[in-house]
Amino acid sequence: MSAMTMSVDFAAAKPVDDTMNNQPVAEVAAEPVKEKKMEKTATPAEQTGTPFSERLAAFGRVSMPPVLGMLIMIGIWYVATLKGGSIPGPVQTWDAAVTLFADPFYRNGPNDQGIGWNILSSLQRVGIGFGFAALVGIPLGFILGRSAFLSAMINPIISLLRPVSPLAWLPIGLLVFKKADPAATYTIFICSIWPMIMNTAQGVQRVPQDYLNVARVLALSEWKVVTKILFPAVLPYMLTGIRLSIGTAWLVIVAAEMLTGGVGIGFWVWDEWNNLKVEHIIIAIFVIGIVGLILEQSLILLAKKLTKESA
Repeated sequence: MSAMTMSVDFAAAKPVDDTMNNQPVAEVAAEPVKEKKMEKTATPAEQTGTPFSERLAAFGRVSMPPVLGMLIMIGIWYVATLKGGSIPGPVQTWDAAVTLFADPFYRNGPNDQGIGWNILSSLQRVGIGFGFAALVGIPLGFILGRSAFLSAMINPIISLLRPVSPLAWLPIGLLVFKKADPAATYTIFICSIWPMIMNTAQGVQRVPQDYLNVARVLALSEWKVVTKILFPAVLPYMLTGIRLSIGTAWLVIVAAEMLTGGVGIGFWVWDEWNNLKVEHIIIAIFVIGIVGLILEQSLILLAKKLTKESA
């Protein structure tokens, strides 16, 4: 039992009922053991069950607003393109999407690949850049949150560099790495690191001082302070920074790939523009939005699960 979790078992100090001590052993042994059955009180929902109509109505209340919003957007799109023009309508875009996703992983050369390979290439760059940003940004956030001197020294640098557009770092990456792929990954690293540093440092600074005072009294090592006290308290802030970083990273990779070329969803959009396939560009917009939504919702679910486990 650790020093921080010691507690006195007051139940052991309660007087013991010795009414059976005065009875003969044979009588005590002859008494049948009476088992008390724990009766579970059923809730009204368990007794009657939720009617199917109520569950259907609840599902409708949740799903109806987003479905209605999407239908309104498609309706406006359809009306706006009804008389023709350079922008394809929903029907034309849908037909192109069916053909496009019939074989999303074809390969006809390094610059002619299916949209599936381009999405996976973009996700790979985002994963590598985001991973390096997490390895550097989260520990640095803990350090800045623990040290007021280092925080005062580094905060002006962060305030100076954070508003810079991520694409402004792309030429520096091309100059340093001499290749487009690591330059795009470097750009993801730069744009992802700031939210993780700032949110983690803010979470560390908001840990109640009483917790740290107890750790000081118990002479806990810095490693135990970080793992046992700071990490559970800072976890919600850290996950918020991660969620903001992944959204920014996915946003930036599209623009970076338009400038660097190669394989990726951003390059694919630019290549389809050069081929004057506007319907494919609209499809790419929906694909980029769906992938970004999946990434964000996955991190939200992960945050809820981890915060429940740490509570």
